[in-house]
Order: sequence, then structure tokens, then C-alpha cells
Amino acid sequence: MSFCGISISTVDYQISLRKSLPDKDEFRVLPKLVYLFYKLLTITSWLLSISLITLLSVGFSVGLLIVLWICGFIWALKQHTTFCKSKKMEYLYRTVVGIILIFTFFNVKGRKTKVWISIYYATHTVVTLGVLFVYMFWKPSVIEDIHFTVVSILTILSLVLGIIFLIVYYRHFHPASYCRPQTCSDEVDGEAGQRVEIGRFQNFLMQ
Repeated sequence: MSFCGISISTVDYQISLRKSLPDKDEFRVLPKLVYLFYKLLTITSWLLSISLITLLSVGFSVGLLIVLWICGFIWALKQHTTFCKSKKMEYLYRTVVGIILIFTFFNVKGRKTKVWISIYYATHTVVTLGVLFVYMFWKPSVIEDIHFTVVSILTILSLVLGIIFLIVYYRHFHPASYCRPQTCSDEVDGEAGQRVEIGRFQNFLMQ
């Protein structure tokens, strides 16, 4: 239920983000389902991996989560987000973004993130395979108690299917346009016919 709740929340976020793009069609049922399965499957795989790491070593698990949070926080800093009006609240927002990025990727600034999302899921894949590798060759005492074969199959299968849904979504359903020139005819603040660029994230905040 937790996996589903997180996944549905990210779908709601994506729906709001899509509404902020006036030159894009409505977020229809098929894209919603593809996006939901992409999130649900990748989050499931990742949380199963974290659970396996925790069984090996609680300290290592906590350390890994802290390192991932620091990386997410630094990435949010580099994006120069402007979600809040005050600097203190903005840093709090970036802290929360870092926590969310531990579990799933999302676009915080409305920019192209092809490289970043590739790095993100490549890192998750390496960590997941590394954990399974450790269990297979170190053979800790808990390996029989947790039905390791079933868990490992579910982990890899959900990861592979999640990435497939990710590729399908970004190839066929992702709004590739980030802004659209709009016509402004305000006689006080600008001349009639003036073209104004409305940023994707700014427009998202105005919804």
C-alpha cells in the first residue's frame, strides 16, 4: 500500500505538471497507467533492495541513505530552485526533495533531465545488483529465512519492467516541450502583440 501511495502521488504531481503546459494534450488514461507502473515497479525494486541491505547491516543501510540524500540535496541546490519565497523555506524544500530523490526521481525545475535520470537509475541498478551479488556469494545466515530466490527474482523483475515502462513513457508520452511563446496584449505593462516566454515551472506554480 505504501508503494502504491507513493506511486499515485507522483502520478498526481505529473498530472499537475502536464496541466501547466498549455501546448500539450491532457494526461490521458494510457500515459497515466504507463507512468504509474514505471513508478510503482522501480520504487518496489528499490525498497526491496534497501530492505536487503538493512538485513545485512543497519549501519551500512543508514549510511547509504544519508549519502543518497546528500547527493539529492546537492542536485536540488544545483538546480537553483525557486519554489519558496524565503531562503530558509527554499532550503527546507530542497531538503525534502533530497529525501524524495532517495526513493524516486522527479523533475524539480522543469528542465531536460535525460542525463540525470539515466545516472539516477543506473546508480539504483548497480546498487541493486551489488546487493544481490553480496547475498549470493557471502551467503549470510538470513538468506534461507527470507526466501532469497523469490525476493531476488521480484527485485530484478520489477526493476527491469519499471525501466521498460520508463523508456516507453519518455519515448511516447512525455511532454517534450518546455515552454511556448504566448501573445500578450496588455496595454499598460507591454505592447500589443508582445511575445512572452512562460517557463514550464513558473506556469506550473500558477495553476
